[in-house]
Amino acid sequence: MTAPVNTAHNAAPGRPLRRLLRKALGNWLERHQHPFNFAIHLLGIPLAVAGLVLLFFLPWYWGLSAFVLGYLLQYVGHLVEGNDVGEWAAIKRMLGLPYVGIAPRWQQQPAQDPNHVA
Repeated sequence: MTAPVNTAHNAAPGRPLRRLLRKALGNWLERHQHPFNFAIHLLGIPLAVAGLVLLFFLPWYWGLSAFVLGYLLQYVGHLVEGNDVGEWAAIKRMLGLPYVGIAPRWQQQPAQDPNHVA
């Protein structure tokens, strides 16, 4: 006779990773709300990653060109969105410099106090 399998216990190790990935995706989606920025990232990210891979298989200038073009597309998307590119925002944060994580147009505005007179 075999012991019953505790599926809840077996699934537990994957939950922190799933939570982390879900939170990372939510943060990414929050920073890429403009339709143009979102769409251009669908081109730019694979192109930049492919550029890194191509560095190992083709002459260096093909891989470097693909990487730079992919990153440039993402940069243009963030210009349209109105926020800093993720890597630059992280560097600025570490250095204590001001950065724009989420474009001001997408940030939730605090609720207005009906008794407040402007």
